[in-house]
Amino acid sequence: MTITHLVTHSGGFHADELLSSVILTRLYPEATLLRSRDAQWITPGAGRIIYDVGRDYDAEALIFDHHQRPGPLREDGQPFSSFGLIWQHYGRDYLRSFDLPDADLEDIHRSFDQGFVLPVDLIDNGALEPSVAGPLAGMTLPVLLETLKPVFDERGEDADDRAFMAALPVARAFVEAAIKGKAAKRRAESMVMQAIEAAGSGRVLELPTGMPFRSAVEKAGADHLLFVVHPRGEDWALTTIRKSGDSFEARADLPEAWAGLTDAELEAASGVPGAKFCHNARFIAVAATREAALRMAELAVAQAE
Repeated sequence: MTITHLVTHSGGFHADELLSSVILTRLYPEATLLRSRDAQWITPGAGRIIYDVGRDYDAEALIFDHHQRPGPLREDGQPFSSFGLIWQHYGRDYLRSFDLPDADLEDIHRSFDQGFVLPVDLIDNGALEPSVAGPLAGMTLPVLLETLKPVFDERGEDADDRAFMAALPVARAFVEAAIKGKAAKRRAESMVMQAIEAAGSGRVLELPTGMPFRSAVEKAGADHLLFVVHPRGEDWALTTIRKSGDSFEARADLPEAWAGLTDAELEAASGVPGAKFCHNARFIAVAATREAALRMAELAVAQAE
């Protein structure tokens, strides 16, 4: 069947149908995106996908709403929003449009669902409050996307539609960046694994460039590693390794005597010619050469032990 229309509701918008539109407009770029509550459009029909409106969920009829009672639930009992339903049925095709390796597709689909889609589902259904993010509540993606709606006195016959279409590329940028980041992490994993093998029992992991490494380090069970060294432009970086993904606490910090120092002061404090910078929080340092970075790493390991 040729899809000619992507139909969601008119009026104010939320993150779930906006993000659903990101997925569907990539898969069906020639289809017309229609925002309506007209019964003739929100009733299943040939050539249309209906989402976040219509009070029904029937994948065969191509309608994906969650406002009916009872609403659709995940296998673990958590509620779907339209975004979760669209991702469940179209997410794999969306990922294939990026030419991702088949071997990575399921892992990326699952990871994006749990880390990106599910929070949107929960917030849209009132099962999770943005306030759980504390001071960052106003910076959560669903809240930020909704700030793109027209303000109360910015009215006009098509104000909501214009705002929705202006918000769509913003939402698209976040989704595509998340997918590309997950794909890059998968590509980096094999390189990090090789570097871990080369490091042996050493405490320092040397990488050919800056790349995601922590998940591979954990997967390899390389608990002995304390620091990472890699080129960064014309310089070399020395970084710590976090104990976990939800904490800034490192396995070992850089020496306290280096904190906040640069250039000659850092060279004097460390005794390493070419030492250029150490962050005040002691999670990253920069050196002019590979040799200087490795020497700083050696000194940091000695202090940590």
